Amino acid sequence: MYPNDGFRELDRQECLNLLARPSVGRIVHTHQALPAVLPVNFGLDDSAVVLRTSAASELARAIDGVVVGFEADEVDAVAQSGWSVVVTGRAAVVTDPAEHERLCRVGPRSWAPAPVEVFVRIEPELITGRELVGGRTMYGLDLSTGAATPARQMNSTSGDQKGTVS
Repeated sequence: MYPNDGFRELDRQECLNLLARPSVGRIVHTHQALPAVLPVNFGLDDSAVVLRTSAASELARAIDGVVVGFEADEVDAVAQSGWSVVVTGRAAVVTDPAEHERLCRVGPRSWAPAPVEVFVRIEPELITGRELVGGRTMYGLDLSTGAATPARQMNSTSGDQKGTVS
């Protein structure tokens, strides 16, 4: 995050609590030396992100054993608020039969079922998140009206360029 960008930084536990809410996120990996981003449905297992996909999928082959990014968010355009959480960690196809069976019972259901499916676990090495609440920024601008707060008006009328937004 950038200092004073108007967002509140979320701690690890807040991030995990928020990740438990949505069922769709985005997996970020490298495909032919370029970034690739795919929407996926997911679940949490302890603090790990778990995906369920076809055993024959290109995705399973591309991310098994490599560091990936995973992002989920919720946005309320009317309230001009929302949050975003990013998990960075190594992805691995679950190969243990007992673990696979357990995840079949408690893990995410595939939105595009395949005859043979695998689970991919992303163990978080880094979890970051940020939140914007109610369209207000740290600069004193109310995004819902575009109006400056009194402190911001004072800065703009006194010639102080710190309050100027380009």
